[in-house]
Amino acid sequence: MLSRVADAMYWMNRYIERAENYARFMDVSFNLSLELPPHVSEQWQPLIVTTGDWELYQLMYKTVNKQKVIYFLAFDPKNPNSIYNCIINARENARSIRPEITKELWEQINHLYYFVKEGLSKKIWMKKDPRIFFDEIKKGCQLLWGIVDATISRTEGWHFGRIGKMLERADKTSRILDVKYHLLLPSPEYVGSPIDIIQWAALLKSVSAYDMYRKLNGKLTPSGIANFLILDKEFPRSILLCLEHAIISLKMISGNTNGFINQAEKEAGLLTAQLEYADINDIIKTGMHEYLDNIQIKLNKLSQSIADIFFSTDVNISKT
Repeated sequence: MLSRVADAMYWMNRYIERAENYARFMDVSFNLSLELPPHVSEQWQPLIVTTGDWELYQLMYKTVNKQKVIYFLAFDPKNPNSIYNCIINARENARSIRPEITKELWEQINHLYYFVKEGLSKKIWMKKDPRIFFDEIKKGCQLLWGIVDATISRTEGWHFGRIGKMLERADKTSRILDVKYHLLLPSPEYVGSPIDIIQWAALLKSVSAYDMYRKLNGKLTPSGIANFLILDKEFPRSILLCLEHAIISLKMISGNTNGFINQAEKEAGLLTAQLEYADINDIIKTGMHEYLDNIQIKLNKLSQSIADIFFSTDVNISKT
């Protein structure tokens, strides 16, 4: 497969997954702001920290409030990771490989493209309740994943796309869990309180994990939720399962069935093994933030190794 096609498939999927995750985060955060007691202030800064865009936000805005955060993360053309730019970049990558994808997939990406452009022109972030917009983004991205699975042959291109999707999903799951441990609680006195429970429930809902977690574990506990989102071997958004799927696709691309034959397979295998033999109690004792930060560093290193091995350096279509 041409490295240009592999690169575009990989990044098209990463951008769509990123857009869906941002829509999830904002939808849940908006709902959370409505559920909090009157004496508890809304907390929108953690949402920006979760996405890794806090430094850029500080350069552009002096204060943090609901309207500014929604604009910045959903519509701001100056934020390279906004939903608006993610959909534009996904469409550009799809356009560059138009003969390699299906008509149905191209039409759905175009639908999302015009939908976010319309949202920007209508200034959705100024509406009293923008949740309908975020819900449509989520549904649009989920429909796109269904179209990919139903219409794209399981060739190398499909596998590169799945790797991009899985690495992006693992990264965002680690970030949303990390921020809960450090920023969401306004004071240690709230630990174990109804506010704490509301926030843990919101975290699960932000990754569509609430129903599956309650079915498996029942009671909401920090250690149980962390274990479910990091180490569960069956939930599709757990970090471990995302990495297992990425490894399968890496090996399908290389044709390797035993061990590793390149740096990307080695790094993915080491990180997966680290998670497979991890114990959530040990992780909590040694430091949840440090553990998740280490995972994010290794995910970035793995992404760079994939780029170095498979993608040519002369392709540069809106990568972040």
